Amino acid sequence: MEGGRDGRPLSGNMRQDAAFFEGHDPVLVYIAKRLRDALRLESILTGAGVNYGVEADEYRGGVIFQRMRTGAFFYVLPDAADAARHVMLENGYRPLEPELR
Repeated sequence: MEGGRDGRPLSGNMRQDAAFFEGHDPVLVYIAKRLRDALRLESILTGAGVNYGVEADEYRGGVIFQRMRTGAFFYVLPDAADAARHVMLENGYRPLEPELR
């Protein structure tokens, strides 16, 4: 089996549960505001061999009338963040900028 972009073996679906991120500080790389965008991004990350986690959460949306909305938040391990952002850019997604620490 070939390795993925983050050095882990490819194994079908790369979506991971919360236990995968234990002991690590996951990096938020994208917030999908529509279901079809979330499903497409899952397919892209899986195809590229990037392990990721996704969970529903709320974000503030709207320009004039702001309100809380629900989106799909995509997380990766820190060592996979650059690879995930690269794959997303190649496929027309605008990843979230890395936080300055």
